[in-house]
Amino acid sequence: MAIHAEGIVAIVIFYLLILCVGIWAAWKNKDSGVGEGSDRSEIIMVGGRDIGLFVGGFTMTATWVGGGYINGTAEYVYLPDFGLAWAQAPFGYAMSLVVGGLFFAKPMRSRGYVTMLDPFQQIYGKRMGGLLFIPALMGEIFWSAAILSALGATLSVIVDIDINMSVIISAMIAIFYTLVGGLYSVAYTDVVQLFCIFLGLWISVPFALANPAVADIGVSAKKAIYQTAWLGKIEKEDAWLWVDNFFLLMLGGIPWQVYFQRVLSASSATYAQVLSFLAAFGCLVMAVPSVLIGAIGASTDWNQTSYGAIPPKDKDQSDMILPIVLQHLCPSYISFFGLGAVSAAVMSSADSSILSASSMFARNIYHLAFRQSASDREIVWVMRITIFVFGSLATAMALLTGTVYGLWYLSSDLVYVIIFPQLICVLFIKGTNTYGSVAGYVFGLLLRIGGGEPYLKLPPFIYYPGWVAQEKIHHLTGDVEHYVQQRFPFKSISMLASFLANVAFSYLTKYLFESGTVSHKYDFLDAVHSKEVMDKTTLVGNQDNIILSELAPVRQALGGALAGTFTNTDVLSDDGESSAESLHNE
Repeated sequence: MAIHAEGIVAIVIFYLLILCVGIWAAWKNKDSGVGEGSDRSEIIMVGGRDIGLFVGGFTMTATWVGGGYINGTAEYVYLPDFGLAWAQAPFGYAMSLVVGGLFFAKPMRSRGYVTMLDPFQQIYGKRMGGLLFIPALMGEIFWSAAILSALGATLSVIVDIDINMSVIISAMIAIFYTLVGGLYSVAYTDVVQLFCIFLGLWISVPFALANPAVADIGVSAKKAIYQTAWLGKIEKEDAWLWVDNFFLLMLGGIPWQVYFQRVLSASSATYAQVLSFLAAFGCLVMAVPSVLIGAIGASTDWNQTSYGAIPPKDKDQSDMILPIVLQHLCPSYISFFGLGAVSAAVMSSADSSILSASSMFARNIYHLAFRQSASDREIVWVMRITIFVFGSLATAMALLTGTVYGLWYLSSDLVYVIIFPQLICVLFIKGTNTYGSVAGYVFGLLLRIGGGEPYLKLPPFIYYPGWVAQEKIHHLTGDVEHYVQQRFPFKSISMLASFLANVAFSYLTKYLFESGTVSHKYDFLDAVHSKEVMDKTTLVGNQDNIILSELAPVRQALGGALAGTFTNTDVLSDDGESSAESLHNE
């Protein structure tokens, strides 16, 4: 296998740059927040809540604009049966950030939470918080594994280096600077990475367009030249499938710790909203070169290139169209620069997901569920250990598991179907309780798993209206794969069913226990008749940015020892306003 020295040098320089920026950010902010009474663990998780608009806008954009984002957008534009009409990620994630900024950023930041799971444990208790941690963790780990796998394949295409080595080195660098600096290192490296992505891809596009093998993409957008028009179209029978996928992106993109980690690190609730809107614009802008590269791939006569006569789609390499265009349609020095962009995109998402998973585990599982008496130093060390463990786990899955993309698709669906409706309930619906949460969890899980998952070869046991039997031909092996396609919007229906089950069972159990129909001694989750209440609760140690008038009084589902962890008595005023009982018993 040939080793391209120029490509190796380009990657080494880029990785050293990222590593140096990560270490510098950790050193620069090593004392941030310490003098203000903030815990070190909280500083690692949310950066002392002093992330400004510039760095915050970049880091939130970079979290979405990852390897899967730029590679996947180019792939869907290139694929003959899909085209731009089915490249939903740019607009879907942009809308997700807008909706998150409008409705979710302010209440989460105003109440001073530290992780996304805090409100769940506050309302539903530590057991339910642990259950909700499972799909959240799966989503973060499988996402990291999927994008590391994409990075390895990309590097092997352009540089001809061992795929395993490239994945391991990339993961080690991301894990190291995340270990050293936490959110500060992740945020500052995101600024550099996003700049490299933008510059690297935009430099490559003009060279690819100028290649003589590429037809006019304006013509090929509407007219078939070497394959069907790359604008694509939505067939009538696929309309509900398109809508289902779009809502999955728009609403399912909200309940992720990587998003709320940025929201909760903002210096105020208003800044948190502005960051979301800036990132939405950034996602759209960053998708443009990927769309153009996909269009270039669809407009290329591959027989005139060094790639060969058989186009990528007929070699089952459509998912690699972006690095293939860089490799075969651009000069070598340009393709290597673009390679740095792809590497940047991957690491900017991998580090964020690893930090998010470790933050939720250290705070919501280890500290709040098992070790309420744990010291701040102990929590910091748990975070460091889990950053290494989760990073290693994602790396191992990227190297050893052939179905990592299928696992991520399924786990992201579970985030949408299970966590999103629960998030709506804890933030906006009065009176929901742990019984309703469990019911919503079970309903959503069964309805989603029942629809099957073709990427995992998981057959459905619920055949929704409009299902069709499909077959996929693997061009390299000639194998024919048969699967069931659910054209009914069953993911969104599962989400709505989960939401309605939560509300219905919450009010049903509330009525049964409070009316005396069922004795309170059977309230084994202590979810309806708990005497302990918690008023104007905040979960953050630094009260400077918490506006008391914005805090929603809530009723806890936690024991007395655990309740103290959620309460900062220094910032709570006893002014006799509405209590938790008035909120959750209405």
